[in-house]
Amino acid sequence: MTTFPRRAATNGSENAFVSALKKQIPNILPPLIALAILLTLWQVLSWSGITKLPGPLSLWTDQRTKELLMYPFLDRGGLDKGMFWQTLASLQRVAIGYSFAAIVGIGLGILVGTTPIMDKALDPIFQFLRMVAPLAWVPIALAALQQNEPAALFVIFVTAVWPILINTAVGVKQIPQDYNNVSKVLQLSRKEYFFNILIPSALPYIFTGLRIAIGLAWLAIIAAEIVMSGIVGIGFFIWDAYQNNYISEIILAVIYIGAVGLLLDRGMAYLQNAIVPQDPK
Repeated sequence: MTTFPRRAATNGSENAFVSALKKQIPNILPPLIALAILLTLWQVLSWSGITKLPGPLSLWTDQRTKELLMYPFLDRGGLDKGMFWQTLASLQRVAIGYSFAAIVGIGLGILVGTTPIMDKALDPIFQFLRMVAPLAWVPIALAALQQNEPAALFVIFVTAVWPILINTAVGVKQIPQDYNNVSKVLQLSRKEYFFNILIPSALPYIFTGLRIAIGLAWLAIIAAEIVMSGIVGIGFFIWDAYQNNYISEIILAVIYIGAVGLLLDRGMAYLQNAIVPQDPK
């Protein structure tokens, strides 16, 4: 008597899963087909000798790369670590530098957006500094800080802070005048105005800056680690592999970089959709 409802419930959940999977096929299938064509073309070009770059099959046929692919948690000490630990070390630096950039960028953005005189004074400086490439900051950071780790954190910070700062300032400036008028009529305190009007109104712009900055921070740490030597991180891993002509290992690292960057962007987009109210359509 009790088995039939359980089977019905199980079948119902399975049918719901299959139905949801079928709905996602139009979204999943085209990129999979495009990826398969790209990888096949790449492998054919490698076999033909047109390019010296190893094909995607080298990730499996090369013994060193296969070991890295199969054992990402490998740790022999020192710099000889698997891809998980290399990526984790880079992500830790990104988390620290990005957090400082978010705090400073949002704080300065609100200050600039609410104070016209500060906007006029600081905006040209911000626009000038944000045009400096991340790699250009590396020798300056090394000369000033004398150590790889804080220099890498500074490069992440100075790369990520500008989109957060500028987008926050724009968001604050875009607050509708009606909202400001209402706050004056209701005689809201600065704290009430900040939390009830300024932050909710500027939040979409702030998240736009945060989403742009997380991608730039990930790119910056890769560039910084390539230049810096003797540290665990996926950027230095790429440079070391290049110096030793381990091209297949570079390809594997690039896959990790792209995958992590995509996850960071999608994670920030999910957080934005969860926090920022969406306009009804």
